[in-house]
Parts: sequence; structure tokens; C-alpha cells
Amino acid sequence: MTLIDVVKWEANSRELIYKFPSNDLRLGTQLVVYTGQSAYFVKGGKVLDVFSEPGTYTIKTENIPLLSKIINIPFGGDSPFQAEVWFINHLAVLDSKWGTPTPIQLEDPKYEIIVPVRAFGQYGLRVSDPKVLIENLAGNMSSFTIGKIESYFKGMMMSRFNNILSDKMNKDGISILNLNSHLNDISEFAQQTLQSEFNKYGIGLENFYIMSINVPEDDPSFIKLKEAKEQVAKLRVMGREFYQADRSFGVMEKAAGNEGAMGGAIGIGMGMNAGMGVGGQMAGIVGQQLNTQAGPPPIPQPATYYIAPNGQQQGPLDFTTVCNYITQGQIRPDTLAWKQGLPTWVAISTLTEFIDKFGVTPPPLPSVQ
Repeated sequence: MTLIDVVKWEANSRELIYKFPSNDLRLGTQLVVYTGQSAYFVKGGKVLDVFSEPGTYTIKTENIPLLSKIINIPFGGDSPFQAEVWFINHLAVLDSKWGTPTPIQLEDPKYEIIVPVRAFGQYGLRVSDPKVLIENLAGNMSSFTIGKIESYFKGMMMSRFNNILSDKMNKDGISILNLNSHLNDISEFAQQTLQSEFNKYGIGLENFYIMSINVPEDDPSFIKLKEAKEQVAKLRVMGREFYQADRSFGVMEKAAGNEGAMGGAIGIGMGMNAGMGVGGQMAGIVGQQLNTQAGPPPIPQPATYYIAPNGQQQGPLDFTTVCNYITQGQIRPDTLAWKQGLPTWVAISTLTEFIDKFGVTPPPLPSVQ
């Protein structure tokens, strides 16, 4: 048995744990602990004494009391004993890569369309609890590298990431189309969620970055998602009446484009019906526009109204149109409204001309004494 005089470890950047290759030690052996390291004496798989500060130590019974008690090292001299010395690298490793090997299926919380996406990023690790890491992961291995950590946790990370991303999108109402503008928030949420899984094994998750989330531009579901967004945007810009008229024109054009005798007859019928409907709509819309243009001689103009259902301004609208909206349930008593002469927006049910539309009646007049 060759007794070891010096025990030390010159680590590389990818190693987290290193077991010194010999366990034949003696009192008087020099233990060298470099900056960013700690050394642990282990016997029978149980972590005992620790040297957590950098420096050179001479091993004696006074600085390995737990080990001395277990193996009953004779006091003084160069008494030999056997024990494992494990070195821990406490420096953070920040360049670990992760990515989804295959697309994950996500449902857009705004448009309820399922789209395949892929994500890539980087994360950093640091040993947070050496004792837990040695006893639960390292076992009897002579070395434990970042590569083993990445291999062990890859499946867990990808399984959890799908749920993490979906939960964050639903919680904050983030559309798949806008994911890349929320990468920082999603990254922080993912790190907080994943941290507990790494803590179980004595590993600290220093950071977790999502560098990009990609969607194939030619995927049919992604194309459908963009079309849905465009339709919603068009509705907001044009207003409901113009939007419905525009869609009716589209139906009429398709119907008129049908070929063949039978198809032509059907197309003409559909075109006429659609045209009549559009004509009625456009007549009302154009009529509203003409009614808003003053011309000589001046005549009294009917009141026009602006409403804001769900915070979206619409108008100007005439009295009949507003009444129709109320009947259809598109305007509620607390919907904000404004007309010429009002200093600010008010609940529409407070306007005299609409009180009876909501079943609201004014209180009786006070009696005159």
C-alpha cells in the first residue's frame, strides 16, 4: 500500500465532481483546496468531514473528527487510514444548451388554433448542495461532468417546458404570434418553475434563457392563425357594419364566378340576393354618411351617437342603429356612449331617449307643497 502525501485536484471547466483516485491516506497528508473548490471526506458512501475554504491543510485527527470516530484512527504519528476524498467545483457553468428535438403543439389562447412550435436556449448550473449531489447522483463514479447533468435533466426539462410555456401563455393571454416579444418574462417563469426539480439533486439553476421560439411559416395551422388575426384586426378598424358588407361582397363575387348553366343560374341568384342585402346595408351606411354632411339650406340633423362596447369606439351611429344594437344585446345598460353636447362619456342607460329600451323608468316627480 502506497500512502499518498498530497491530495489535490486541478479541475477543468466541465467537471463538477472529482474523486481522488486513491483512498490510501495517512495522518500528515497534505490536502490542497483551490479557489472555487471544496473537499469532502467520504466513507461507505456517507459524507463526513468537509474543507470548504481554499488553502493547504495537513490532515490530522483534529480536522477530520467524524472520520476519526468511525475508523478509530490511532492518535499521532503517520497512522494510515482509508477514506475517499471528493472535490467539488463550485464555479458556475453558464453555457449549457437546450432545445426541443421535435415541435411541441401549443393552442393559441386568443384564437384557439393549435400550432407546432420549436424553442431553443441556454442555461447555467452551479453545485448548491455538494452533500446531496454526492449521495444522490455521483454515487461511486470517479467523475461527474456537466454533460451527465445535461443528459439526466434533458427529458425532464423538455417535458416540463411544454406545460410551462402553455401555462404562461394562458395566464397572460399571450398569442403564439407575439411569443418572441415576451421571451424575458417566459424565461424567468421557466427558471422559477424548474429550479425545484434541480434542487432535489443539489444543483442550482443559475439562469434559464429562451433565445428563440420558431414557428414554420408554411405550416397550415400557422397560416390559419395569421388569417384569424387579420380578420379580427379588420373588424376593429372597419367597424361591424362595414366588415359585414365587405364579407357580403366577397360572397357575391364567388357566387358570380360559378360556371355552367346551372351554376350560372345559382350564381346569379346568390349574387342578386347578396347584392340586395349589401345594397340595403350600404344604403343605410351611405345614408348615415350623407346625413352627417351639412348643406344649404341648413336643416335640423338627427342626433348621432358614439358607443364603446368592450372599450372599442364605434360611430357615428343613428338612433335606430343604436336601438337595434340594444335589442341584439350588443349594447348593455353600462355601455359608454357620447353625443354632441355631452361633456364626457356616460352610461347609455342614463340618456333620456334610451331609458325605456332597458326597462328603466324615471322616478316620480316630487309633489309641490
